[in-house]
Amino acid sequence: MFSYRHAFHAGNHADVLKHSILIAITRHLTQKETALTVIDTHAGAGLYRLDGDYAQTSGEAAFGIAKLMNVGVDSLPEIFRHYLALIGEFNPGAAYAQSSTPKVYPGSPFVLHRLLREQDRLKLFELHPTDGKALAANIAQLNAERQIAVLREDGFGCVNQFLPPPSRRALLLCDPSYEIKTDYARVAGLLADGLKRFATGCYAIWHPIIPRPEAHELPRRLRTLSNQAGKPWLHATLTVKSGKDATGLPASGMFIVNPPHTLQGALKSALPQLVELLGQDRNAAYTLESTAH
Repeated sequence: MFSYRHAFHAGNHADVLKHSILIAITRHLTQKETALTVIDTHAGAGLYRLDGDYAQTSGEAAFGIAKLMNVGVDSLPEIFRHYLALIGEFNPGAAYAQSSTPKVYPGSPFVLHRLLREQDRLKLFELHPTDGKALAANIAQLNAERQIAVLREDGFGCVNQFLPPPSRRALLLCDPSYEIKTDYARVAGLLADGLKRFATGCYAIWHPIIPRPEAHELPRRLRTLSNQAGKPWLHATLTVKSGKDATGLPASGMFIVNPPHTLQGALKSALPQLVELLGQDRNAAYTLESTAH
């Protein structure tokens, strides 16, 4: 159950897609003065060393964040400029037009912390014993106990205690490892319960695209739940290589319920360039679907 470690995959193409979208959503939601509660159901360790043993073993960052860093920032769409700027805050002095790979990669907890304001709150769930301990230690360095809560509990089963939040504004990020098949059903169950408890919240769900029936079915289930609740949704996917390749993740997606109205336009112009930059073979592609489509 606890074999998955995100340290092996930090900064890969899935992280580029997930964190670029997460930053765009959070930047939009924090434009309104009212406090925002953000819930991360599977927070991981929070910070990762891309020059460490785990990341070096997989080498996935070389085909993700490193490729973006080797492109002139001015030529990138705004959504990726914001992403690279935030990564740069963790790697001071890095020359992005010349550097190949940053040394430090922030996971979603630290991405979110950089974007949230004093009035906002961040709830981080991590059940993995090793990553949970690392997350607590990393967050402790921020001296932000009033703003950030680290909960070493099952994010699937415990988030409902925070929905709805007092301010009636929330963003929930769900990106489990999917290392066990039941994760797919639990993700759908989490969204169903969330929409019943707090229908106006923003729900961002990352999912892998792999040759497994549960993985194929999950986006359809998420669309059905959103439609039944009468809520708008957006689904963006990025494929970087053929799924027949036995090594590495070929594709992933982000499914967002109640997305910012600006997100579809931003992704429509940005995803083609991401395919061009991160594609590894002729099967590289993207899709972008929404209720506005």
